[in-house]
Amino acid sequence: MVESNALRIAVIADTSLQRHVLQQALLAHGYQVVLNADPGRLEESQLASCETDLWLVDLAQQDDSPLLDSLLEQDRVPVLFGEGNAPERHSEHYPRWERRLIGKLRRLIGDPSAGVGQSLETLLAEAQRPARIELPANLAAAPLKAGEPAEQVWLLAASLGGPEAVKAFLDALPGGLPIGLLYAQHIDPAFETRLPQAVGRHSQWHINQARAGDTLRCGEVVVVPVSQQLGFDEDERMQLDGRPWPEPYSPSFDQMMLNLAQRFGARCGVIVFSGMCSDGSAAAAYVRRQGAEIWTQRADSCVCSSMPDSLREAGYSMFSADPRELAAALVNRLAAQCVPSGISGVVS
Repeated sequence: MVESNALRIAVIADTSLQRHVLQQALLAHGYQVVLNADPGRLEESQLASCETDLWLVDLAQQDDSPLLDSLLEQDRVPVLFGEGNAPERHSEHYPRWERRLIGKLRRLIGDPSAGVGQSLETLLAEAQRPARIELPANLAAAPLKAGEPAEQVWLLAASLGGPEAVKAFLDALPGGLPIGLLYAQHIDPAFETRLPQAVGRHSQWHINQARAGDTLRCGEVVVVPVSQQLGFDEDERMQLDGRPWPEPYSPSFDQMMLNLAQRFGARCGVIVFSGMCSDGSAAAAYVRRQGAEIWTQRADSCVCSSMPDSLREAGYSMFSADPRELAAALVNRLAAQCVPSGISGVVS
């Protein structure tokens, strides 16, 4: 489900395949498609009554059309001629085609992810303190590792609808777990500083900004910076070198997943929550080869399920559930890994 205030686009394309590909790409990036029509079957009245923020025109046949002339003559909203026939969805050329198209749309009418920051106000106003999952007995009896360098790290990745989902996950997650968490969120930099308070106000986890030269610690959530890459050195200390994230997303989940898996290997995991686009899919194969698990938020609990859907469709997601169920599964996984006192060995 896409939020009702999504930016609206009306599509005119003269092949059914192109209309289908354009619709899927636009929905995946958080845009609302209010019209998707063949120009040969489009009436003048439809043009006049359509409430849209942009007309996207993609024609294989460039014949003169009075209807298109009328569209170009209007000055209410911009008209964008598309990038030509889209490559196959899984071809190597598709990502480049998609980036060009979405880049133009963002420049012309904006980025739907801008609404993520505005949703923080709702989270900050919530007074309810949800019920927390009980800490299993073996984890409760284990020596407390809070504040110690994290041997195991999980990345929480989210886009549109993400703050609500991540807050529900952290609200349910008990403290005292022997792991550290990273939280990467597609969000306007202007709202970045409000993110920790919004998602962590009912949580037992400490939510902090990234610290160059320090380790990620058990019991904390480190927010991945929007403006620069977060990596790790050979001692698993956080590195902030000022380099921007690869386009088109900030932060880039693909790059963050690579940075994490390269250093932590099978000692890391990824949970992909609600979000648009397919950020994270390109790095998923590498992450799985390192022995790390990838989990996803279940589609019916997402504001926008495109991001977790892309991982499920490609076969990379090993487990899907709603945010609270994901928290419970992580607790159970850690409980199963917990080695009782006096027994040596490593549980994988």
